[in-house]
Amino acid sequence: MSERHRKRISSHLLGLEESDRYLRFGYPATDAQIERYVASLNFERDELFGIFNRRLQLIALAHLAYAPVVRPEDAAMAEFGVSVAGHARGRGYGARLFERAVLQARNRGCDRLFIHALSENVAMLKIARRAGALVQRDGSESEAWLKLPPDSLASQMGQLVERHAAELNYQLKRHAHRVGDLLDTVTEVKAHVSGTRRIASQ
Repeated sequence: MSERHRKRISSHLLGLEESDRYLRFGYPATDAQIERYVASLNFERDELFGIFNRRLQLIALAHLAYAPVVRPEDAAMAEFGVSVAGHARGRGYGARLFERAVLQARNRGCDRLFIHALSENVAMLKIARRAGALVQRDGSESEAWLKLPPDSLASQMGQLVERHAAELNYQLKRHAHRVGDLLDTVTEVKAHVSGTRRIASQ
């Protein structure tokens, strides 16, 4: 995702229920706090991935935030966060975005992926454990660390294929959405013309 999607990202996060905001951010984020978060997103440094429905509404969002490398000899790492709209739960979207994030992080030279989540965020921690992450619980909060293998030709090609597939999918949905809007407009015009003719014939 890029700068052009900032408005959709905002709509998605603002549409989350209070409990979902709590799980995503670790606190019941207000609208103002979410708007500040969206405004601070750095699309050049970090990476964001999303899943859109046919109406081009963002129903799942992942943020892969890269930690700054202080010393050249230090390995790079990234933090993963995800949110899924309530009506889109149970379809594996969070796991799909996590897999994509792992691939991206590997290809950016990261050797670790970090997840900070509330201990009650069972779905997120389940995804991390399935991937082989080490989960450490500290009361109401948990941390998960996933060791990443180095990138390879296969991972680089996989990222390229997924990127093109995702863009193609988005463009197809965008085109279908425009066609749908056009058909709705045509239907409205026809209805208006028919109504005008009926009035004229009375």
